[in-house]
Amino acid sequence: MECEFPSVNSNKQEIEKIFGEVKTIAILGLSPNPEKPSHRVAKYLQAEGFKIVPVYPKEETILGEKVYRSLAEIPFPVDMVDIFRAAKALDAVADACIARGDVKVFWAQLGIVNNTAAQRAKDAGMKAVQNMCTMIEYAALKGE
Repeated sequence: MECEFPSVNSNKQEIEKIFGEVKTIAILGLSPNPEKPSHRVAKYLQAEGFKIVPVYPKEETILGEKVYRSLAEIPFPVDMVDIFRAAKALDAVADACIARGDVKVFWAQLGIVNNTAAQRAKDAGMKAVQNMCTMIEYAALKGE
């Protein structure tokens, strides 16, 4: 399978601004397994003071937070959606973010690119980041 290039992407200055504004991060595909990247990233972001919201098909709690089955189920505002799902799932994720109306940042993790979904998110007023890790980018901003 060919790897798509992220032609729709925020730059480093926008990413710095994103982390200055974001408080609540819904993490799609947050695994309860501590060995999985989604778990490590969420644990790091939580330790850095962000409110993480697990979105996962199973479990009741992950990292001490209530698990929701979908973005639509989350009953409070979400600033960022951090996506650990296959690129083909991002079209539906963009739809869910647009339907919520409160998501400011559509972020697809390392190795995940869907330019069509990212462009739709941008067209709806969100910042779009693809093929980047929230943990790596935040740590870099902090000089870690």
